[in-house]
Amino acid sequence: MEHKKFIVRTRGIIVYNEKILVMKHDSNDYYYALPGGHMEFGEKVIDSLEREIIEELGIVPQIGRLLFINDFTREEGQSVEFFFEIINGKDFLDTTNVGGTHKHEFVELHWFSKNEDKLILPKPIQKHLNEGTLLSDTIRFLSDK
Repeated sequence: MEHKKFIVRTRGIIVYNEKILVMKHDSNDYYYALPGGHMEFGEKVIDSLEREIIEELGIVPQIGRLLFINDFTREEGQSVEFFFEIINGKDFLDTTNVGGTHKHEFVELHWFSKNEDKLILPKPIQKHLNEGTLLSDTIRFLSDK
């Protein structure tokens, strides 16, 4: 029997002036993603997000509300992602000077505006940005449906 993996990820939604900070991991990617990554065994969810943001962007995030939960299954296993608001978005504005010890994990940072002609994954994040419903006091489950 083949063992499948269960992966937990944390992601930061960094917003400033109705724009969201996204990254492209590879120049061949057709999509952008939110900063964050895999949670390590024994790590707390908030600690995971803080570590990932510092590693990738080199800035200590001020973590706010839990905004979204996403779960999906792929061939390699099942994943669950927690998306938190990062409330100090202004600290990330100068993308030319942003970068931590894991800056090599992405090739581009971009402040994404409403209705911009680029793709953010997961797709519902882009839909919520376009509709102005990204930030909310209600935790929502993401679905591509």
